[in-house]
Amino acid sequence: MPRGPIQADAAPSERADNGTLGIARFILTLALLAWALRSFVVAPFSIPSGSMLPTLYIGDYLMVAKWPYGYSRYSFPWGIPSFDGRLFEHLPKRGDVVVFRHPVESNDLIKRVIGLPGDTIELRGGQVILNGRPLPRVALRPYNLPMSANTPCKVVPPASPLTAGVGDRMYCIYPAFRETLPGGPSYTTLDQTEGLADEFPATKVPAGHVFLMGDNRDDSADSRFDPVTGGVGMVPVENIIGRATVTFWSTDGGATYWKPWTWFSALRIDRIGNGYSGDAE
Repeated sequence: MPRGPIQADAAPSERADNGTLGIARFILTLALLAWALRSFVVAPFSIPSGSMLPTLYIGDYLMVAKWPYGYSRYSFPWGIPSFDGRLFEHLPKRGDVVVFRHPVESNDLIKRVIGLPGDTIELRGGQVILNGRPLPRVALRPYNLPMSANTPCKVVPPASPLTAGVGDRMYCIYPAFRETLPGGPSYTTLDQTEGLADEFPATKVPAGHVFLMGDNRDDSADSRFDPVTGGVGMVPVENIIGRATVTFWSTDGGATYWKPWTWFSALRIDRIGNGYSGDAE
């Protein structure tokens, strides 16, 4: 019985080319999905300093939600695409903890939103006065910060370090206060000493800007200080990258990359899943 022409198998070089193209398409697809996830949904952020103690510890790793405030060029890795303004813009709420691009430098920071456009902010003796009304501020029991390689007992002069030991664990002790914003957001702040950071003249937040502060009030270069003196000044809304949502990892600094078992011995498991109301976990 007659048969049709027999199709020859693809040459080895052709099969190799198809395999290479398939791998390239797979890698490109993964890269595009990762870029879209990081740009539009969530991105990781690590805490490099103690300016947000006691809400955030050095060594905390958290997720930053990108969609709550819309998108600007700072939402995208490497600022690509680059454009002015913000798409689908929504103002943050007072009390939100936000990651933002420094107005002058090219690094990302994290602080708490205290003032919105049009608000008047003032500090007297460490107490925040918002639109002429002092924020409720109640003294709490001293905050005991567990000391580790990532969390030394750092204080701002003229304050002196105060430590205490319980068993084999050492703690750094800070004066703590409960501060409450209009509408209910409440969080713990640290106020180590009386100084320049406790005073700020009544200033109106310009349109398109926010006033940000760290919860560790004496050790935070924030909107109370001009960028030329090391602060951030009033931060353009355009510079906000996203809202901090939840801690997914936290290390006390005792881990070594080439010793995987130390990744878990240094893990602060009680901090995983923390939100950022400011409650002392």
